[in-house]
Amino acid sequence: QVQLVESGGGLVQPGGSLRLSCAASGSIFSINAMGWYRQAPGKERELVAIITSGGSTNYADSVKGRFIISRDNAKNTVYLQMNSLNAEDTAVYYCNMNVASTWSYRANYWGQGTQVTVSP
Repeated sequence: QVQLVESGGGLVQPGGSLRLSCAASGSIFSINAMGWYRQAPGKERELVAIITSGGSTNYADSVKGRFIISRDNAKNTVYLQMNSLNAEDTAVYYCNMNVASTWSYRANYWGQGTQVTVSP
């Protein structure tokens, strides 16, 4: 049915930048909210940023002013521009989308996760 594929993770030095992307594929009618979450070892998964279909955004306090979430509806893609990265940002990042498709009226889908490591 619907698949979310992430890309853009990797190793970066403190102060560096990365841009994550997540593209949905399948028989999609529409996508409502799109978001990014992250999970560090031994910690719970936490919300990083979310963007609604109308473009309204919300960010975790820890990333405000550094991260920017955006979306391209024509490509069914959500992006996360991450700037001024620090060690605290090290985690596996997951995208999430609320999707209406031929298989389900409304369902949440997760990407496979992409590792972001910030280290000297």
